[in-house]
Amino acid sequence: MVPRYRNNRNVLIFFLPVLIGLITYLLLVPNISRLKKENPQKTSFMKYREIEWKREGKKYRIQQKWVPLSHISPYLIKAVLIAEDDKFWSHEGFDYEAIQKALEKDIKAKKFKLGGSTISQQLAKNLYLSPSKNPVRKIREAIITWRMEMLLKKKRILELYLNVAEWGDQGIFGIEMASRHYYGKSAYELSPEEAAQLAAVLPNPRKYNPLGESRYVVHRSNLIYSIMIRRGIVIPEYEEVTEEDEKNSASEALEIKPLRESPVETPSDEAKKGTQY
Repeated sequence: MVPRYRNNRNVLIFFLPVLIGLITYLLLVPNISRLKKENPQKTSFMKYREIEWKREGKKYRIQQKWVPLSHISPYLIKAVLIAEDDKFWSHEGFDYEAIQKALEKDIKAKKFKLGGSTISQQLAKNLYLSPSKNPVRKIREAIITWRMEMLLKKKRILELYLNVAEWGDQGIFGIEMASRHYYGKSAYELSPEEAAQLAAVLPNPRKYNPLGESRYVVHRSNLIYSIMIRRGIVIPEYEEVTEEDEKNSASEALEIKPLRESPVETPSDEAKKGTQY
């Protein structure tokens, strides 16, 4: 009788942690497989904004129109990747170099923010989590990001992100609605300059307006646009080339150093080869 009791206890001791781990995993990780074919109706982040608007007495509503990746301007896709995640096609959900830099910055500031999020991480947060930056939320984000990269193709992840990202202060979500709201045209018709402006405001779309004259937006959009030209994504008009040559000549004459591209990192040659759009 005693040996049997001990055996049962040993089995329980073995399977209990497994059971707890399985339950925890199911609670932390939503059903991501359905995203292969289904478009999410309303994200966790959208619901968070609705609660926030109600609390603040604002009568905003979610404005979103879903479009496939093929109906989005290639210029916009390129601009967003340059601005938000230049290693998107080559990493597996995490940019460890960016995370390390963000962590070092947090240590110096004595704050826990842990930036350096990739598009995959931002999508995980938008779909299933809140804007909170506590450690538990970051752990859930990492698990969901890992599963997302395992189950979904890169193009699908990018398509989802561009359709659910917040792009304005009054409930503007997704690139199609943002394009219509700011420029009165579809996302497919966006010009390189407009694409750069829209990409420039993604870090804080409620604070910055792509059509505004904020120094931050002007500088960042010009920088994104210049990188697009340098990579051959955009072929500048003759007048632009002439004006640029004149500026360069004047700068050389005055021995002015060129502007550093600190807000957006230029990818390595290996990352460039991995870029598909």
